[in-house]
Amino acid sequence: MCKIISVGVMIGWLCLLPLAAMSDEKTNEADTYDQETVLKEAEAFFGKGAQGLAKIIEKAFKDHGRPDGYIRGEEAGGAVVVGVRYGDGTLVLKRGVRRKVHWKGPSVGFEIGGSAAKVFMLVYNLPKLSGLFHRYPGVEGSLYFIGGLGISYVKRDDTVLAPIRLGVGWRYGANVGYLHFTRKKSWVPF
Repeated sequence: MCKIISVGVMIGWLCLLPLAAMSDEKTNEADTYDQETVLKEAEAFFGKGAQGLAKIIEKAFKDHGRPDGYIRGEEAGGAVVVGVRYGDGTLVLKRGVRRKVHWKGPSVGFEIGGSAAKVFMLVYNLPKLSGLFHRYPGVEGSLYFIGGLGISYVKRDDTVLAPIRLGVGWRYGANVGYLHFTRKKSWVPF
């Protein structure tokens, strides 16, 4: 009799799977930002004159779809083979969450220079707020003198972060490192 009950429960769950998938799509779209809204927010943050911003956001949407939210902030860093980066900003989720966040991280590679940047970071597949506060490994390359705009991706499990940086300074090279998100500011880069 137990076997029949478990089979009946399994069949019941299988029948509900298409309904659950349909409701997830509706919930997901309601809890995510469309491309036009993200572009307006990014332009308001960087200024309408940020050349190439629309193409960068279009690429992010093509690569990862609709984001759950974004982080508006600033960061600074420097490197001579070994580098560090520190930043802070405000996380804004479509679900209505707003929270101050901080990030830091070491890097190592063929890189030299220093920079300061405004950062508009798209946040994908963040099931709950606590899921942000981890290390996100990534590879990054940069080449700018005076200023530049670029995007990179870092990932942990299913959560993807796409920092769009508008930087000033002089920085050249490529590195491997991670961004570590925290609730409180810390000057220890690890």
